[in-house]
Amino acid sequence: MTFDDEFLIEQVASAYRPVPRDELRYHPRWHDLDGAGRERAFARARALRELEAALDPDGLSTTARAVLARITGVR
Repeated sequence: MTFDDEFLIEQVASAYRPVPRDELRYHPRWHDLDGAGRERAFARARALRELEAALDPDGLSTTARAVLARITGVR
């Protein structure tokens, strides 16, 4: 794994998503990763969401908060 691969994985695993150009919210760098890199990014994202939920007073990850905001219209 090179530094560039590790950097891509960090970008994809983060909760940040650019303003969507369409309805799907995926990180555009996802397509720059190979299969093994995508698996590593997915595993890291799951671990990060667990940490976020553990630190959140309501036990919610940033993903859960984004989904709830979209459903309720409250940001």
